Amino acid sequence: MNPIAITEESTSRFAQVQVGERSLRIHYNDAGQGAETVVMLHGSGPGASGWANFNRNVQPLVDAGYRVVLMDCPGWSKSDPIVNTGSRSDLNADTLAGLLDVLQIGRVHLIGNSMGGHSAVAFALKHPQRVGKLVLMGGGTGGPSQFVPMPTEGIKLVGMVYRDPSIENLKHMMNVFVFDASSLTEALYQARLANMLNRRDHLENFVKSSTANPKQFPDYGHRLGEIAAPALVIWGRDDRFVPMDVGLRLVWGLQNAEFHVFSRCGHWAQWEHAGKFNRMVVEFLAREDLI
Repeated sequence: MNPIAITEESTSRFAQVQVGERSLRIHYNDAGQGAETVVMLHGSGPGASGWANFNRNVQPLVDAGYRVVLMDCPGWSKSDPIVNTGSRSDLNADTLAGLLDVLQIGRVHLIGNSMGGHSAVAFALKHPQRVGKLVLMGGGTGGPSQFVPMPTEGIKLVGMVYRDPSIENLKHMMNVFVFDASSLTEALYQARLANMLNRRDHLENFVKSSTANPKQFPDYGHRLGEIAAPALVIWGRDDRFVPMDVGLRLVWGLQNAEFHVFSRCGHWAQWEHAGKFNRMVVEFLAREDLI
């Protein structure tokens, strides 16, 4: 008997989450019933969501026996809009803590891509007792590259799409996201465009937030040594959004980190090399020698 396919619709949930003095309606996807929970945190690109970022990675983790939660951060997808004038990393970390409280989940493993990496590090600093293991891709410190002028080509394109959300600008940005753009179908472009245009308030609020505070993701490089959780840092050699030397900063700063580099890979390792990425993550999470 074939298992029922996991879809965005079948796993879609909402929760009312208290974040400081705010009460936010947060959307998340919830799949699997394992004793251990893996939380996936998406990046900051326009039209991003937990499902859009990680739909190639959910099933293997569920099959390995994990409960998988994909949180849509405030200001993205179906979650409440927000203008953020402080640290977006901390906002997302506080939102995740609130969501886990609602779901009555204590300790989790975290997988974060780009902004999600920053948010995972912020959560680990705030709630070390609630973190099992970390998987970080394309983000985590907020610090600058030592070799590539900042802001990078990809970050500039993100800003362009937020200010002018056309299909042409979206395709330009997405083609820089990955090493080989042939994997990006017209259906994917149109779905992402629909996500953007259906929530113009998110686009406008991101621009307002960036204007109010250009440094939405603070540099936690000086505090990485406080994090004892085992970490797997994964990077694309050809990342044009967050250069590879930023990943080296993570490995240098974290107490217990390993580094894997994919060649012919951009900012979306979990998409471009999904098969190997999934096997690596499942193996890493199962390793008892890292606990």
